[in-house]
Amino acid sequence: MNKRQIGKAYEAQAAEFLEKYGFVCREQNFNCRRGEIDLVGIHEGCLVFVEVKYRKNKKAGMPEEAVGEGKQAKICLVSDYYRMLHKETAQMQVRYDVVAVYGNEIFWYKNAFPYRRKYERQSW
Repeated sequence: MNKRQIGKAYEAQAAEFLEKYGFVCREQNFNCRRGEIDLVGIHEGCLVFVEVKYRKNKKAGMPEEAVGEGKQAKICLVSDYYRMLHKETAQMQVRYDVVAVYGNEIFWYKNAFPYRRKYERQSW
């Protein structure tokens, strides 16, 4: 399997895990020119955008550490586009979650980060 196929398999595993806890998946791999969001769904009355990260071993660090400020800003930008396309979600509360798959364990970080505007570097 290539990286994309592996990623899709872990995203499907994450979606199945979340659905056990009441998450209703609306879309998997929503993408536009600005980027991609792994899972979009509804949970506890919120519109939830989920980034799924996985690691086989500790060499590359923990999966959740791979969602830095730049990635967060990109997810937020794509979520704005999603909400523009799906007007029925405009008034819903929004949440950004991270699902980390590490070996056989799955960790769900609800409200993992706040809405971020485009990430800008500090100029000194």
